[in-house]
Amino acid sequence: MARCVSWEIMTPTKKALAILGSTGSIGTQTLDVVRTFPDRFRILGLSCNRNLGLLSKQIDEFNPHLVCSNATEAEKSALPQTGWHDGTLSDLAVHPDVDTVVTATVGDVAIGPTLEAIDAGKQIALANKETLVMAGELVTKSASENGVGILPLDSEPNAIWQCIRGEDSTPTKLIITASGGAFRNTPISELESVTPQQALKHPTWRMGQKITVDSATLMNKALEVIEAHWLFGVPWDDIEIVIHPQSIIHSMVEFADGSVKAQLSPPDMRLPIQYALAYPDRLPNPNVARFHAAKTGELTFFEHDPDRYPCFKLAIDFAKRGGTSPAFLSGANDAAVQSFLDGRIGFLEIESAIRAALSSHEAKFDPDLDDILAAGRHGYEAVRSLTGA
Repeated sequence: MARCVSWEIMTPTKKALAILGSTGSIGTQTLDVVRTFPDRFRILGLSCNRNLGLLSKQIDEFNPHLVCSNATEAEKSALPQTGWHDGTLSDLAVHPDVDTVVTATVGDVAIGPTLEAIDAGKQIALANKETLVMAGELVTKSASENGVGILPLDSEPNAIWQCIRGEDSTPTKLIITASGGAFRNTPISELESVTPQQALKHPTWRMGQKITVDSATLMNKALEVIEAHWLFGVPWDDIEIVIHPQSIIHSMVEFADGSVKAQLSPPDMRLPIQYALAYPDRLPNPNVARFHAAKTGELTFFEHDPDRYPCFKLAIDFAKRGGTSPAFLSGANDAAVQSFLDGRIGFLEIESAIRAALSSHEAKFDPDLDDILAAGRHGYEAVRSLTGA
């Protein structure tokens, strides 16, 4: 006798998100994904630095339970009073109703709250580079001990994650692509006189100022190599970068048999954000452009020129020292980029300022979070002193 099977359509439970850095580039695009899938996600917490104009609109639209900002009490009193509570980043990160913490801040401000969220068993959707660059060993160890997933939002590590998903074999090589930034075709002899305004004209991506300058120096790829080293447990020498001007292939993974898998899509951060938030599901999003092979025409690759991008080797060599070295590097780069944006130094002086600061650092090994944050501050202050800020 045939057995009757009753199929019940299950509606996914809404995933509750706390967004640390909701008014920045990644934060606003995360909210765009939430806007597209209101039946899958809800906003429990929002935070920003001082962009209260945009935060006010976000509160009106998403009705969060917790809000955090660095504004004064008088300034916060002007925000829409819709029943939200004033909280800290830590309050947002460990709230019992939060499922996923989206770390989309700039700098080291959210490293501590992210570690607290991991200890509380929260899933981490990570866009903040400093978390793994500065504290990769601490963060990955804690995530492993607590059984917490770290889901990368940045397009390159997200692409690697997509390529290795479902594979039993260990990758033999990670290949991270780079656009080459605003000056990839500029004669090296002209780089000395380029302006911050020129550096911010990225050829394919829309990003914040700091990461756009990092793209022009290729420092962003050095930071992504450090991230990949910790996220995927791949040795330094098995991670390489390649210039890919079209920004269609976001990363590739090679396996033992020589097969290479690649993740392709138009340059739109909403796709990797959506992939991480909806994991393990893939959701159709009509607002995200699709890849069309014939329209794209060609995909090209070439090795990076170390004379054009001296920051890359400098950063990787220093990061390999371990301990507090990557944290000091991160702080030094932050200050050098800011000094360039402020007009205190030229584009080529970004590398020389970082190099000069790094020479003074004595790494501390087996550091705790306080050691790591202090090293980042020291790197920042060293470059600020060198550049007269």
